[in-house]
Amino acid sequence: MASPASSRSVADVNPGADADHMARAIAAAASVRRTTAPNPWVGCALVLADGTVVEGATHPPGGHHAEAAALAAARAGGHDTAGATAYVTLEPCSHHGRTPPCADALLEAGVARVVVAVEDPDPQVNGRGTARLRDAGVAVEVGTGAAEVTEQLAPYLHHRTTGRPLVVLKLAASIDGRTAAPDGSSKWITGEAARSDAHGLRADSDAILVGAGTVRADDPSLTVRHVAGPDPLRVVLGHAPEGARVRPCVEMSGDLGDVLDSLGARGVLQLLVEGGATVAGAFHRAGLVDRYVVYLAPALFGGDDAPGLFTGAGAATMTDVLRGRFTRLVALGDDIRVDLQPLRSE
Repeated sequence: MASPASSRSVADVNPGADADHMARAIAAAASVRRTTAPNPWVGCALVLADGTVVEGATHPPGGHHAEAAALAAARAGGHDTAGATAYVTLEPCSHHGRTPPCADALLEAGVARVVVAVEDPDPQVNGRGTARLRDAGVAVEVGTGAAEVTEQLAPYLHHRTTGRPLVVLKLAASIDGRTAAPDGSSKWITGEAARSDAHGLRADSDAILVGAGTVRADDPSLTVRHVAGPDPLRVVLGHAPEGARVRPCVEMSGDLGDVLDSLGARGVLQLLVEGGATVAGAFHRAGLVDRYVVYLAPALFGGDDAPGLFTGAGAATMTDVLRGRFTRLVALGDDIRVDLQPLRSE
């Protein structure tokens, strides 16, 4: 192991270059978003002493973490890693899991400086990785790219902090807030681009949840079809009829908080709630939604006899209205996607 601080050299720090290199690490992490769960999707940009940049990202469970992947790529290219700077989106681990500690791998490689976007709240890490590096004489800085990575890793950070998955409630409606015609027909309110985007949400989620009423009414398969990505675990609140396309699925009931605790214990980092209106209303009123994603179609039903986004009682007064902030607004064909983050979740 290359070690003492005297054996490591650190080039002059350039904040602009730090941001650029961290951006490369963030992009590397994005490329593996759908393959690493329940591990976090992490990226690493390794800047060698001669200026060469080698990138790595977390492999599927059991494989390399991002730092080890970047180091392996550097060695495969015949590069010397001594004196390098590693830009990592999440704090390197310092414990043995399926793989050896990343902090030790960086030390053994002679890395001189490590720039971390955010610390890992996992109880097995939680500052121990950065402490291990600093104790060995490595220059460690935390915070470059923190805002971007906090958003990128929101499901993982939320899970490690609360033990529950991040809950994303997906809704689709006409511009006047209606989800189906009075006769029950609802296909299709939104267009193909919006539906493809919604399937991206499915691929990004470890589990997808609907109520048994939706299963009986629509017989959805809840699989990923319009984009490349894995199918989520299918969860039904209540009982799915025999022969329903959602099967095989996990059937759950009871308190929604207990449901989230159970899914979190299964390693579900992000849960996509797709409905129907009764389930959506229940999660909303219980204050369990961390992100609302609403697809709005340029269509008007023009009355109050078509069903809305939620069933059940809503806010009784203006002081009870849920407030949030829009975090995304994007056109998808003729439709619009609006993302809302409740203020209470900040």
